[in-house]
Amino acid sequence: MRGFYDGNDDGSGDFVGLTEKLDYLQWLGVDCIWLLPMFASPLRDGGYDIADFYAIHPDYGSVEDFETFILAAHERGIRVIADLVMNHTSSDHEWFQQARKAPAGSPERDMYVWSDTEEKYQDARIIFTDTETSNWSWDPVAGQYYWHRFFSHQPDLNYDNPVVGEKMMDVLRFWLDRGLDGFRLDAVPYLYEREGTNCENLEETHEFLRKVRATVDEEYPDRVLLAEANQWPEDVVAYYGKGEGDECHMAFHFPVMPRMFMSLRREDATPMLEILDRTPEIPRTAQWGLFLRNHDELTLEMVTDEERDYMYGEYAKDPRMKINVGIRRRLAPLLDNGRDEIELMTAILFSLPGSPVLYYGDEIAMGDNIYLGDRDGVRTPMQWTGDRNGGFSRADFAQLYAPPLMDPVYGFQAVNVEAQLRTPTSLLRWLHRFIALRKEHPVFGLGDYRPLHPDNQRIFAHLRTYADDVIMCVHNVARSAQAVELDLSEFEGRYPVEMFGRSRFPRIGELPYLLTLAPRGFFWFVLEKPPEEDEVGTDDQEQEAPA
Repeated sequence: MRGFYDGNDDGSGDFVGLTEKLDYLQWLGVDCIWLLPMFASPLRDGGYDIADFYAIHPDYGSVEDFETFILAAHERGIRVIADLVMNHTSSDHEWFQQARKAPAGSPERDMYVWSDTEEKYQDARIIFTDTETSNWSWDPVAGQYYWHRFFSHQPDLNYDNPVVGEKMMDVLRFWLDRGLDGFRLDAVPYLYEREGTNCENLEETHEFLRKVRATVDEEYPDRVLLAEANQWPEDVVAYYGKGEGDECHMAFHFPVMPRMFMSLRREDATPMLEILDRTPEIPRTAQWGLFLRNHDELTLEMVTDEERDYMYGEYAKDPRMKINVGIRRRLAPLLDNGRDEIELMTAILFSLPGSPVLYYGDEIAMGDNIYLGDRDGVRTPMQWTGDRNGGFSRADFAQLYAPPLMDPVYGFQAVNVEAQLRTPTSLLRWLHRFIALRKEHPVFGLGDYRPLHPDNQRIFAHLRTYADDVIMCVHNVARSAQAVELDLSEFEGRYPVEMFGRSRFPRIGELPYLLTLAPRGFFWFVLEKPPEEDEVGTDDQEQEAPA
Protein backbone atom coordinates (compact mmCIF):
# COMPACT_ATOMS: atom_id res chain seq x y z
CA MET A 1 0.00 0.00 0.00
CA ARG A 2 2.78 2.42 0.88
CA GLY A 3 4.15 2.17 -2.63
CA PHE A 4 0.91 1.94 -4.62
CA TYR A 5 -0.69 5.39 -4.90
CA ASP A 6 -0.60 8.57 -2.84
CA GLY A 7 -4.11 9.96 -2.41
CA ASN A 8 -3.35 12.94 -0.16
CA ASP A 9 -0.09 14.29 -1.64
CA ASP A 10 2.15 13.59 1.34
CA GLY A 11 4.59 11.35 -0.53
CA SER A 12 3.36 8.02 0.82
CA GLY A 13 0.77 5.60 -0.53
CA ASP A 14 -2.39 5.36 1.54
CA PHE A 15 -5.90 3.95 1.76
CA VAL A 16 -7.37 6.94 -0.07
CA GLY A 17 -5.04 6.31 -3.00
CA LEU A 18 -5.62 2.56 -2.95
CA THR A 19 -9.37 3.15 -3.04
CA GLU A 20 -8.91 5.37 -6.12
CA LYS A 21 -7.08 2.57 -7.93
CA LEU A 22 -9.54 -0.24 -7.21
CA ASP A 23 -11.03 0.01 -10.70
CA TYR A 24 -7.60 -0.74 -12.16
CA LEU A 25 -7.18 -3.80 -9.94
CA GLN A 26 -10.68 -5.00 -10.80
CA TRP A 27 -9.92 -4.61 -14.52
CA LEU A 28 -6.68 -6.55 -14.17
CA GLY A 29 -8.60 -9.47 -12.64
CA VAL A 30 -7.48 -9.19 -9.03
CA ASP A 31 -10.06 -10.70 -6.66
CA CYS A 32 -8.13 -10.41 -3.40
CA ILE A 33 -5.75 -7.71 -2.14
CA TRP A 34 -3.02 -8.58 0.37
CA LEU A 35 -2.08 -5.53 2.44
CA LEU A 36 1.40 -5.30 3.89
CA PRO A 37 1.54 -4.09 7.53
CA MET A 38 -0.67 -1.04 8.00
CA PHE A 39 -0.39 -0.63 11.76
CA ALA A 40 1.26 2.12 13.78
CA SER A 41 4.99 1.47 13.65
CA PRO A 42 8.40 3.19 13.78
CA LEU A 43 8.94 1.53 10.35
CA ARG A 44 12.35 0.15 11.20
CA ASP A 45 11.29 -3.07 9.44
CA GLY A 46 8.72 -1.89 6.91
CA GLY A 47 5.89 -2.02 9.43
CA TYR A 48 6.54 -5.56 10.64
CA ASP A 49 7.61 -3.89 13.88
CA ILE A 50 4.13 -3.08 15.19
CA ALA A 51 3.82 -0.46 17.91
CA ASP A 52 0.01 -0.52 18.19
CA PHE A 53 -2.21 -3.30 16.83
CA TYR A 54 -5.32 -1.10 16.95
CA ALA A 55 -4.04 1.99 15.13
CA ILE A 56 -3.15 2.58 11.50
CA HIS A 57 0.08 4.35 10.66
CA PRO A 58 -0.79 8.01 9.98
CA ASP A 59 1.01 7.90 6.61
CA TYR A 60 -1.59 5.39 5.43
CA GLY A 61 -4.69 7.10 6.80
CA SER A 62 -7.16 6.31 9.54
CA VAL A 63 -9.38 3.43 10.58
CA GLU A 64 -12.23 5.29 8.86
CA ASP A 65 -10.20 5.39 5.61
CA PHE A 66 -9.61 1.67 5.99
CA GLU A 67 -13.34 0.97 6.42
CA THR A 68 -14.15 3.10 3.35
CA PHE A 69 -11.59 1.15 1.34
CA ILE A 70 -12.96 -2.22 2.50
CA LEU A 71 -16.48 -1.23 1.50
CA ALA A 72 -15.34 -0.04 -1.94
CA ALA A 73 -13.35 -3.24 -2.51
CA HIS A 74 -16.29 -5.45 -1.54
CA GLU A 75 -18.56 -3.53 -3.91
CA ARG A 76 -16.22 -4.63 -6.71
CA GLY A 77 -16.09 -8.24 -5.59
CA ILE A 78 -12.56 -7.89 -4.24
CA ARG A 79 -11.64 -9.35 -0.87
CA VAL A 80 -8.93 -7.97 1.39
CA ILE A 81 -6.49 -9.70 3.71
CA ALA A 82 -3.81 -8.01 5.81
CA ASP A 83 -0.52 -8.94 7.38
CA LEU A 84 -0.70 -9.67 11.09
CA VAL A 85 2.55 -10.19 12.98
CA MET A 86 1.72 -12.57 15.82
CA ASN A 87 5.27 -13.51 16.78
CA HIS A 88 6.65 -10.19 17.99
CA THR A 89 6.08 -6.46 18.43
CA SER A 90 8.20 -3.38 18.07
CA SER A 91 10.34 -2.52 21.08
CA ASP A 92 8.33 0.74 21.01
CA HIS A 93 5.10 -1.10 21.78
CA GLU A 94 3.48 -0.14 25.08
CA TRP A 95 3.51 -3.80 26.14
CA PHE A 96 7.28 -3.98 25.89
CA GLN A 97 7.86 -0.62 27.51
CA GLN A 98 5.76 -1.76 30.47
CA ALA A 99 7.45 -5.17 30.52
CA ARG A 100 11.00 -3.86 30.75
CA LYS A 101 10.08 -1.56 33.65
CA ALA A 102 8.02 -4.14 35.55
CA PRO A 103 9.62 -6.48 38.11
CA ALA A 104 10.71 -9.94 37.02
CA GLY A 105 7.87 -12.45 37.33
CA SER A 106 5.14 -9.80 37.09
CA PRO A 107 2.25 -10.17 34.58
CA GLU A 108 3.60 -7.21 32.60
CA ARG A 109 7.11 -8.67 32.31
CA ASP A 110 5.62 -12.03 31.37
CA MET A 111 4.29 -10.68 28.06
CA TYR A 112 7.73 -11.32 26.52
CA VAL A 113 10.44 -13.98 26.77
CA TRP A 114 13.23 -13.11 29.24
CA SER A 115 16.32 -14.80 30.58
CA ASP A 116 19.23 -14.05 32.90
CA THR A 117 21.52 -15.78 30.41
CA GLU A 118 21.81 -15.90 26.63
CA GLU A 119 22.69 -19.59 26.70
CA LYS A 120 19.08 -20.82 26.39
CA TYR A 121 17.60 -22.19 23.14
CA GLN A 122 21.01 -22.49 21.47
CA ASP A 123 19.62 -24.87 18.82
CA ALA A 124 17.49 -22.10 17.27
CA ARG A 125 18.98 -20.70 14.08
CA ILE A 126 19.56 -16.98 13.52
CA ILE A 127 17.29 -15.82 10.67
CA PHE A 128 18.65 -12.33 9.94
CA THR A 129 22.27 -13.34 9.60
CA ASP A 130 23.31 -9.99 8.10
CA THR A 131 22.48 -7.97 11.21
CA GLU A 132 22.04 -10.28 14.20
CA THR A 133 24.64 -12.42 15.96
CA SER A 134 22.30 -13.82 18.60
CA ASN A 135 18.61 -14.38 19.25
CA TRP A 136 19.07 -12.70 22.65
CA SER A 137 19.61 -8.99 23.38
CA TRP A 138 20.41 -7.34 26.71
CA ASP A 139 17.96 -4.78 28.02
CA PRO A 140 19.61 -2.47 30.60
CA VAL A 141 16.27 -1.27 31.97
CA ALA A 142 14.97 -4.77 32.68
CA GLY A 143 18.38 -6.13 33.62
CA GLN A 144 17.69 -9.26 31.58
CA TYR A 145 18.06 -10.63 28.08
CA TYR A 146 14.98 -10.72 25.85
CA TRP A 147 14.37 -13.21 23.02
CA HIS A 148 13.89 -12.18 19.36
CA ARG A 149 13.87 -14.41 16.28
CA PHE A 150 14.22 -11.44 13.93
CA PHE A 151 15.65 -7.95 14.51
CA SER A 152 16.73 -6.99 18.03
CA HIS A 153 14.14 -4.18 17.99
CA GLN A 154 11.42 -6.84 17.60
CA PRO A 155 11.07 -8.72 20.93
CA ASP A 156 9.13 -11.98 20.73
CA LEU A 157 5.85 -12.31 22.60
CA ASN A 158 5.55 -15.03 25.24
CA TYR A 159 2.80 -17.41 24.12
CA ASP A 160 3.31 -19.55 27.21
CA ASN A 161 1.42 -16.71 28.90
CA PRO A 162 -2.28 -17.26 28.01
CA VAL A 163 -2.88 -13.50 28.21
CA VAL A 164 -0.79 -13.04 25.05
CA GLY A 165 -3.02 -15.42 23.08
CA GLU A 166 -6.16 -13.70 24.37
CA LYS A 167 -4.85 -10.28 23.40
CA MET A 168 -4.00 -11.52 19.90
CA MET A 169 -7.49 -12.97 19.52
CA ASP A 170 -8.90 -9.55 20.42
CA VAL A 171 -6.75 -7.97 17.69
CA LEU A 172 -8.15 -10.41 15.12
CA ARG A 173 -11.71 -9.67 16.20
CA PHE A 174 -11.16 -5.90 16.00
CA TRP A 175 -10.17 -5.96 12.33
CA LEU A 176 -12.55 -8.72 11.25
CA ASP A 177 -15.37 -6.66 12.76
CA ARG A 178 -14.34 -3.88 10.38
CA GLY A 179 -14.80 -6.06 7.33
CA LEU A 180 -11.36 -7.57 6.77
CA ASP A 181 -11.59 -10.92 4.98
CA GLY A 182 -8.63 -12.56 6.69
CA PHE A 183 -4.99 -12.41 7.66
CA ARG A 184 -1.60 -13.46 6.42
CA LEU A 185 -0.12 -14.71 9.67
CA ASP A 186 3.48 -13.57 9.62
CA ALA A 187 6.26 -15.81 10.97
CA VAL A 188 3.94 -18.34 12.61
CA PRO A 189 6.48 -21.19 13.03
CA TYR A 190 8.27 -19.31 15.82
CA LEU A 191 5.56 -18.61 18.41
CA TYR A 192 6.92 -20.92 21.13
CA GLU A 193 10.36 -21.81 22.48
CA ARG A 194 11.44 -25.13 23.91
CA GLU A 195 14.91 -26.18 25.09
CA GLY A 196 16.53 -28.87 22.98
CA THR A 197 14.60 -27.93 19.82
CA ASN A 198 15.15 -25.46 16.99
CA CYS A 199 12.11 -23.54 18.34
CA GLU A 200 10.22 -23.95 15.06
CA ASN A 201 7.04 -25.87 14.17
CA LEU A 202 6.41 -26.89 17.79
CA GLU A 203 3.21 -28.68 18.71
CA GLU A 204 2.29 -25.81 21.04
CA THR A 205 2.25 -23.50 18.02
CA HIS A 206 -0.15 -25.79 16.18
CA GLU A 207 -2.37 -26.03 19.27
CA PHE A 208 -2.65 -22.25 19.42
CA LEU A 209 -3.42 -22.01 15.69
CA ARG A 210 -6.21 -24.54 16.14
CA LYS A 211 -7.75 -22.20 18.72
CA VAL A 212 -7.43 -19.28 16.31
CA ARG A 213 -9.06 -21.26 13.49
CA ALA A 214 -11.91 -22.44 15.70
CA THR A 215 -12.58 -18.88 16.86
CA VAL A 216 -12.53 -17.44 13.33
CA ASP A 217 -14.71 -20.23 11.88
CA GLU A 218 -17.27 -19.87 14.67
CA GLU A 219 -17.45 -16.08 14.89
CA TYR A 220 -16.47 -15.01 11.36
CA PRO A 221 -17.42 -17.59 8.72
CA ASP A 222 -15.93 -17.30 5.24
CA ARG A 223 -12.70 -15.62 6.38
CA VAL A 224 -9.22 -16.91 5.59
CA LEU A 225 -6.04 -17.52 7.56
CA LEU A 226 -2.89 -17.72 5.42
CA ALA A 227 0.26 -19.08 7.05
CA GLU A 228 3.64 -17.60 6.26
CA ALA A 229 5.80 -20.59 7.13
CA ASN A 230 9.08 -20.66 5.23
CA GLN A 231 9.70 -24.36 5.81
CA TRP A 232 10.09 -27.60 3.87
CA PRO A 233 6.81 -28.84 2.33
CA GLU A 234 6.38 -31.68 4.83
CA ASP A 235 6.58 -29.14 7.67
CA VAL A 236 4.37 -26.55 5.99
CA VAL A 237 1.45 -28.94 5.45
CA ALA A 238 1.18 -29.32 9.22
CA TYR A 239 -0.10 -25.71 9.31
CA TYR A 240 -3.27 -26.81 7.52
CA GLY A 241 -4.04 -28.99 10.52
CA LYS A 242 -5.59 -32.41 10.72
CA GLY A 243 -8.54 -34.04 8.98
CA GLU A 244 -10.34 -31.54 6.77
CA GLY A 245 -8.06 -28.81 8.11
CA ASP A 246 -8.35 -27.26 11.56
CA GLU A 247 -5.52 -24.68 11.43
CA CYS A 248 -4.82 -22.33 8.50
CA HIS A 249 -6.89 -22.34 5.31
CA MET A 250 -3.86 -21.49 3.16
CA ALA A 251 -0.07 -21.55 3.31
CA PHE A 252 2.64 -20.25 1.01
CA HIS A 253 4.67 -22.83 -0.86
CA PHE A 254 8.06 -21.18 -0.39
CA PRO A 255 10.39 -23.99 -1.55
CA VAL A 256 8.90 -24.22 -5.06
CA MET A 257 9.72 -20.59 -5.87
CA PRO A 258 13.56 -20.63 -5.91
CA ARG A 259 13.47 -23.91 -7.83
CA MET A 260 11.48 -22.27 -10.61
CA PHE A 261 14.32 -19.79 -11.06
CA MET A 262 16.85 -22.60 -10.72
CA SER A 263 15.13 -24.65 -13.44
CA LEU A 264 15.07 -21.68 -15.78
CA ARG A 265 18.78 -20.95 -15.46
CA ARG A 266 19.81 -24.62 -15.56
CA GLU A 267 17.37 -25.29 -18.42
CA ASP A 268 16.22 -28.36 -16.50
CA ALA A 269 12.76 -28.96 -15.03
CA THR A 270 14.08 -31.44 -12.45
CA PRO A 271 14.28 -29.02 -9.45
CA MET A 272 10.58 -28.14 -9.83
CA LEU A 273 9.50 -31.73 -10.33
CA GLU A 274 11.45 -32.92 -7.29
CA ILE A 275 10.04 -30.35 -4.85
CA LEU A 276 6.47 -30.88 -6.13
CA ASP A 277 6.89 -34.65 -5.82
CA ARG A 278 8.08 -34.04 -2.26
CA THR A 279 4.95 -31.99 -1.45
CA PRO A 280 2.36 -34.02 0.52
CA GLU A 281 -1.36 -33.90 -0.10
CA ILE A 282 -3.25 -31.13 1.66
CA PRO A 283 -6.83 -31.13 3.03
CA ARG A 284 -9.57 -30.84 0.44
CA THR A 285 -10.68 -27.49 1.88
CA ALA A 286 -7.15 -26.02 1.90
CA GLN A 287 -5.11 -24.25 -0.76
CA TRP A 288 -1.51 -23.29 -1.51
CA GLY A 289 -0.42 -19.70 -2.06
CA LEU A 290 2.11 -19.29 -4.88
CA PHE A 291 4.23 -16.37 -6.03
CA LEU A 292 7.25 -15.54 -8.14
CA ARG A 293 8.28 -12.47 -6.18
CA ASN A 294 6.97 -10.41 -3.27
CA HIS A 295 7.98 -7.59 -0.93
CA ASP A 296 10.81 -9.59 0.67
CA GLU A 297 13.96 -11.17 -0.67
CA LEU A 298 13.91 -14.24 -2.89
CA THR A 299 14.47 -16.51 0.07
CA LEU A 300 17.05 -19.29 -0.17
CA GLU A 301 16.50 -20.85 3.25
CA MET A 302 14.85 -24.01 1.95
CA VAL A 303 17.58 -25.04 -0.50
CA THR A 304 20.86 -26.92 -0.07
CA ASP A 305 24.12 -25.04 0.42
CA GLU A 306 25.18 -26.00 -3.09
CA GLU A 307 21.90 -24.75 -4.57
CA ARG A 308 22.20 -21.50 -2.61
CA ASP A 309 25.68 -20.87 -3.96
CA TYR A 310 24.43 -21.57 -7.47
CA MET A 311 21.53 -19.10 -7.10
CA TYR A 312 23.81 -16.40 -5.72
CA GLY A 313 26.21 -16.94 -8.59
CA GLU A 314 23.49 -16.74 -11.23
CA TYR A 315 21.09 -14.13 -9.85
CA ALA A 316 23.12 -11.96 -7.44
CA LYS A 317 26.40 -11.16 -9.14
CA ASP A 318 26.56 -7.81 -7.30
CA PRO A 319 26.95 -8.30 -3.50
CA ARG A 320 24.36 -5.54 -2.94
CA MET A 321 21.73 -7.87 -4.40
CA LYS A 322 22.09 -10.23 -1.43
CA ILE A 323 20.36 -9.86 1.91
CA ASN A 324 20.15 -12.30 4.81
CA VAL A 325 19.73 -15.72 3.16
CA GLY A 326 18.25 -14.45 -0.07
CA ILE A 327 18.30 -12.12 -3.07
CA ARG A 328 16.58 -8.73 -2.99
CA ARG A 329 15.51 -8.30 -6.59
CA ARG A 330 12.25 -7.90 -8.48
CA LEU A 331 10.98 -10.32 -11.12
CA ALA A 332 11.98 -8.42 -14.27
CA PRO A 333 15.62 -7.72 -13.27
CA LEU A 334 16.01 -11.33 -12.11
CA LEU A 335 15.00 -12.44 -15.60
CA ASP A 336 17.15 -9.79 -17.36
CA ASN A 337 13.93 -8.09 -18.48
CA GLY A 338 13.25 -10.95 -20.89
CA ARG A 339 9.64 -10.86 -22.04
CA ASP A 340 9.65 -14.55 -23.00
CA GLU A 341 11.10 -15.50 -19.62
CA ILE A 342 8.54 -13.39 -17.72
CA GLU A 343 5.66 -14.95 -19.66
CA LEU A 344 7.03 -18.47 -19.20
CA MET A 345 7.52 -18.08 -15.44
CA THR A 346 4.05 -16.58 -15.10
CA ALA A 347 2.59 -19.49 -17.06
CA ILE A 348 4.32 -22.03 -14.82
CA LEU A 349 3.09 -20.15 -11.73
CA PHE A 350 -0.49 -20.03 -12.99
CA SER A 351 -0.46 -23.71 -13.96
CA LEU A 352 0.52 -25.06 -10.54
CA PRO A 353 -1.99 -26.12 -7.86
CA GLY A 354 -2.70 -23.08 -5.70
CA SER A 355 -3.70 -19.43 -5.80
CA PRO A 356 -1.16 -17.23 -7.63
CA VAL A 357 -0.11 -13.98 -5.94
CA LEU A 358 1.18 -11.05 -8.00
CA TYR A 359 3.39 -8.32 -6.56
CA TYR A 360 2.43 -4.77 -7.49
CA GLY A 361 4.40 -3.49 -10.47
CA ASP A 362 5.38 -6.92 -11.77
CA GLU A 363 2.47 -6.72 -14.19
CA ILE A 364 4.38 -3.97 -16.04
CA ALA A 365 7.88 -5.41 -15.40
CA MET A 366 9.02 -2.79 -12.90
CA GLY A 367 12.65 -2.83 -11.85
CA ASP A 368 14.39 -2.42 -8.49
CA ASN A 369 16.97 -0.20 -6.81
CA ILE A 370 19.70 -2.23 -5.13
CA TYR A 371 21.23 0.96 -3.70
CA LEU A 372 18.34 1.46 -1.27
CA GLY A 373 18.75 -0.11 2.16
CA ASP A 374 17.38 -3.42 3.39
CA ARG A 375 14.48 -4.65 1.19
CA ASP A 376 13.36 -1.17 0.18
CA GLY A 377 14.92 -1.76 -3.23
CA VAL A 378 11.90 -3.87 -4.25
CA ARG A 379 9.37 -1.50 -2.64
CA THR A 380 9.74 1.62 -4.80
CA PRO A 381 6.72 3.70 -5.92
CA MET A 382 4.32 2.21 -8.47
CA GLN A 383 4.84 3.67 -11.94
CA TRP A 384 1.49 4.86 -13.27
CA THR A 385 2.49 7.41 -15.91
CA GLY A 386 5.54 9.07 -17.44
CA ASP A 387 4.74 12.29 -15.60
CA ARG A 388 6.14 13.71 -12.38
CA ASN A 389 7.00 11.05 -9.80
CA GLY A 390 5.73 8.41 -12.19
CA GLY A 391 2.16 9.51 -11.44
CA PHE A 392 2.50 8.02 -7.96
CA SER A 393 2.24 11.29 -6.03
CA ARG A 394 1.83 15.03 -6.56
CA ALA A 395 4.12 15.73 -3.61
CA ASP A 396 7.56 17.27 -4.04
CA PHE A 397 10.14 14.68 -5.07
CA ALA A 398 12.01 15.13 -1.78
CA GLN A 399 8.85 14.20 0.17
CA LEU A 400 8.49 10.74 -1.38
CA TYR A 401 9.01 7.82 1.00
CA ALA A 402 11.45 6.41 -1.60
CA PRO A 403 12.67 7.69 -4.96
CA PRO A 404 10.92 6.30 -8.03
CA LEU A 405 13.02 4.44 -10.58
CA MET A 406 14.50 6.78 -13.18
CA ASP A 407 17.04 4.64 -15.02
CA PRO A 408 16.77 4.24 -18.83
CA VAL A 409 15.55 0.63 -18.75
CA TYR A 410 13.16 0.45 -15.79
CA GLY A 411 12.49 4.13 -15.08
CA PHE A 412 8.93 5.41 -14.96
CA GLN A 413 9.24 7.21 -18.30
CA ALA A 414 10.06 3.89 -19.97
CA VAL A 415 7.84 1.56 -17.87
CA ASN A 416 4.40 2.67 -16.70
CA VAL A 417 0.75 1.60 -16.69
CA GLU A 418 -0.48 4.39 -18.97
CA ALA A 419 1.89 3.49 -21.80
CA GLN A 420 1.20 -0.24 -21.53
CA LEU A 421 -2.55 0.28 -21.59
CA ARG A 422 -2.07 2.03 -24.94
CA THR A 423 -0.08 -0.89 -26.36
CA PRO A 424 -2.11 -4.00 -27.29
CA THR A 425 1.00 -6.22 -27.16
CA SER A 426 2.30 -4.94 -23.79
CA LEU A 427 3.01 -7.22 -20.84
CA LEU A 428 0.14 -5.62 -18.92
CA ARG A 429 -2.37 -6.36 -21.70
CA TRP A 430 -1.03 -9.92 -22.04
CA LEU A 431 -1.30 -10.58 -18.30
CA HIS A 432 -4.83 -9.17 -18.22
CA ARG A 433 -5.88 -11.69 -20.88
CA PHE A 434 -3.95 -14.50 -19.16
CA ILE A 435 -5.65 -13.92 -15.80
CA ALA A 436 -9.06 -13.97 -17.50
CA LEU A 437 -8.18 -17.22 -19.28
CA ARG A 438 -7.15 -18.92 -16.04
CA LYS A 439 -10.35 -17.83 -14.34
CA GLU A 440 -12.41 -19.46 -17.10
CA HIS A 441 -11.17 -22.88 -15.97
CA PRO A 442 -11.89 -23.92 -12.36
CA VAL A 443 -9.55 -26.87 -12.90
CA PHE A 444 -6.58 -24.62 -12.04
CA GLY A 445 -7.97 -23.78 -8.62
CA LEU A 446 -9.69 -27.06 -7.80
CA GLY A 447 -8.11 -29.75 -9.94
CA ASP A 448 -5.54 -32.46 -9.31
CA TYR A 449 -1.92 -32.09 -10.40
CA ARG A 450 -0.15 -34.98 -12.15
CA PRO A 451 3.32 -34.56 -13.62
CA LEU A 452 4.31 -36.05 -16.94
CA HIS A 453 7.87 -37.29 -17.10
CA PRO A 454 9.13 -36.95 -20.67
CA ASP A 455 12.65 -38.00 -21.60
CA ASN A 456 13.48 -34.38 -22.44
CA GLN A 457 14.27 -32.85 -19.04
CA ARG A 458 14.07 -29.33 -20.47
CA ILE A 459 10.29 -29.74 -20.63
CA PHE A 460 8.07 -29.21 -17.57
CA ALA A 461 4.77 -30.86 -18.43
CA HIS A 462 1.84 -31.82 -16.25
CA LEU A 463 -1.89 -32.49 -16.25
CA ARG A 464 -4.55 -30.66 -14.26
CA THR A 465 -7.83 -32.57 -13.96
CA TYR A 466 -11.16 -31.72 -12.39
CA ALA A 467 -14.27 -33.83 -13.04
CA ASP A 468 -14.04 -34.43 -16.80
CA ASP A 469 -12.02 -31.28 -17.51
CA VAL A 470 -8.44 -32.16 -18.49
CA ILE A 471 -5.79 -29.50 -19.05
CA MET A 472 -2.26 -30.28 -20.25
CA CYS A 473 0.43 -27.65 -19.58
CA VAL A 474 3.76 -27.98 -21.38
CA HIS A 475 6.62 -25.52 -20.69
CA ASN A 476 10.05 -25.31 -22.29
CA VAL A 477 12.58 -23.92 -19.78
CA ALA A 478 15.40 -24.00 -22.35
CA ARG A 479 16.77 -21.08 -24.36
CA SER A 480 16.56 -23.18 -27.51
CA ALA A 481 13.67 -24.79 -29.38
CA GLN A 482 12.79 -28.25 -28.07
CA ALA A 483 10.85 -31.32 -29.18
CA VAL A 484 9.12 -33.61 -26.72
CA GLU A 485 7.16 -36.85 -26.91
CA LEU A 486 4.44 -37.27 -24.29
CA ASP A 487 2.63 -40.47 -23.33
CA LEU A 488 -1.04 -39.49 -23.64
CA SER A 489 -2.37 -42.94 -24.54
CA GLU A 490 -4.99 -42.79 -21.79
CA PHE A 491 -6.56 -39.88 -23.68
CA GLU A 492 -6.56 -41.60 -27.05
CA GLY A 493 -9.14 -40.05 -29.35
CA ARG A 494 -9.15 -36.65 -27.68
CA TYR A 495 -7.99 -33.45 -29.37
CA PRO A 496 -5.58 -30.99 -27.72
CA VAL A 497 -7.09 -27.53 -28.17
CA GLU A 498 -4.65 -24.70 -27.50
CA MET A 499 -6.30 -22.44 -24.93
CA PHE A 500 -5.18 -18.99 -26.12
CA GLY A 501 -6.14 -19.25 -29.78
CA ARG A 502 -8.59 -22.18 -29.57
CA SER A 503 -6.52 -23.96 -32.23
CA ARG A 504 -7.23 -27.68 -32.51
CA PHE A 505 -4.10 -29.84 -32.72
CA PRO A 506 -3.96 -33.37 -34.23
CA ARG A 507 -5.85 -36.18 -32.54
CA ILE A 508 -4.14 -38.16 -29.77
CA GLY A 509 -3.41 -41.73 -30.79
CA GLU A 510 -1.64 -44.75 -29.32
CA LEU A 511 1.86 -43.50 -30.11
CA PRO A 512 3.65 -40.82 -28.02
CA TYR A 513 2.37 -37.34 -28.84
CA LEU A 514 5.01 -35.12 -30.48
CA LEU A 515 5.20 -31.40 -29.74
CA THR A 516 7.79 -28.80 -30.66
CA LEU A 517 8.17 -25.68 -28.53
CA ALA A 518 9.87 -22.37 -29.18
CA PRO A 519 12.69 -21.17 -26.89
CA ARG A 520 11.10 -20.41 -23.47
CA GLY A 521 7.79 -21.32 -25.09
CA PHE A 522 4.76 -23.03 -23.60
CA PHE A 523 1.42 -24.55 -24.56
CA TRP A 524 -1.73 -24.94 -22.51
CA PHE A 525 -4.19 -27.43 -23.99
CA VAL A 526 -7.72 -28.52 -23.18
CA LEU A 527 -7.90 -32.22 -24.03
CA GLU A 528 -11.34 -32.27 -25.63
CA LYS A 529 -13.34 -35.36 -26.41
CA PRO A 530 -14.19 -35.97 -30.08
CA PRO A 531 -17.47 -34.28 -31.12
CA GLU A 532 -19.28 -37.60 -31.51
CA GLU A 533 -18.58 -38.47 -27.85
CA ASP A 534 -20.01 -35.15 -26.73
CA GLU A 535 -23.33 -36.08 -28.34
CA VAL A 536 -23.75 -39.44 -26.56
CA GLY A 537 -26.02 -38.85 -23.60
CA THR A 538 -26.11 -35.93 -21.16
CA ASP A 539 -25.58 -37.60 -17.76
CA ASP A 540 -21.80 -37.19 -17.89
CA GLN A 541 -22.06 -33.62 -19.14
CA GLU A 542 -23.94 -32.57 -16.06
CA GLN A 543 -20.95 -33.60 -13.97
CA GLU A 544 -18.44 -31.57 -15.96
CA ALA A 545 -16.95 -28.40 -14.55
CA PRO A 546 -17.97 -25.22 -16.38
CA ALA A 547 -15.40 -24.16 -18.93
